[in-house]
Amino acid sequence: MRIVQQVFLKIGLIVVLVAVLGFGGWTWFSLTYNYSDGERAGYIQKLSRKGWVCKTWEGELSMINYPGAAPEIFHFSVRDSKMAKEIETVVGKRVALSYEQHVNVPSSCFGETEYFITGLRVIE
Repeated sequence: MRIVQQVFLKIGLIVVLVAVLGFGGWTWFSLTYNYSDGERAGYIQKLSRKGWVCKTWEGELSMINYPGAAPEIFHFSVRDSKMAKEIETVVGKRVALSYEQHVNVPSSCFGETEYFITGLRVIE
């Protein structure tokens, strides 16, 4: 009976180890491989640090296509605190944000959106 318990314990440990390594591998892959990248221009209207356990920087860029049109809102996340501080200094100004899109990130601890800001350029 003791041998059977040891076998089940080893199998259980292997299953847990494979699950942890799989989760870690998928997290690493989804954060390093970007599905798309680009740039969006508009006015930064919000940037806040939020979350219960994992604090992330989340923001909104108001994009106006032409005068009189309703603005489209681009929701984004910022992983770098230094970049978040730069964005905070230009809230309300017209800017161009460079971003990378990372799909299927397994946790919101890295950001609530799939768009991560990588650069900032003030237009006005």
